[in-house]
Amino acid sequence: MRILIVVPCGKSKIWDVDQDRGPTRAEEAYTGGPFKVNRAFAKRFADRWVILSAKYGFIDPSFTILENYNVTFKDPSTNPISLEQLRSQVDEMKLDAYDVVIALGGRDYTSIVKRCFGDKKKVICPAEGLPVGKAMGCISNLTNLDREEMLREIGLC
Repeated sequence: MRILIVVPCGKSKIWDVDQDRGPTRAEEAYTGGPFKVNRAFAKRFADRWVILSAKYGFIDPSFTILENYNVTFKDPSTNPISLEQLRSQVDEMKLDAYDVVIALGGRDYTSIVKRCFGDKKKVICPAEGLPVGKAMGCISNLTNLDREEMLREIGLC
């Protein structure tokens, strides 16, 4: 079973603590606790993982972010990427080539991921609907399992 994991970006970024920091790889640019926990899970279990950014859409961890930004799906006035653009990225990046998609994060992100993949793929959201602290605990606990135990725990085996 080939797994794609989608990690939500996060508001906290490296430039919040190092304003002089130049362009930075996406996997290092986001510095919040939830992102770090989700990144560890993705690195452990994904055949491929991407970050979902409200500004850039689906990006690979090696994608270079030039500077700080504050765009959110929760506030349309920040001009987040459109659902149509995200669906195009799914096709262009061949994100639908995986057997299952695991979407991390809260409902804001998981609902977008579900809409992007539509009926193409099963989207599993192990922490959806949980408060941030409980979601982090859930994903941390899953990260400590081996692959088969994790898949069984989220209902795939």
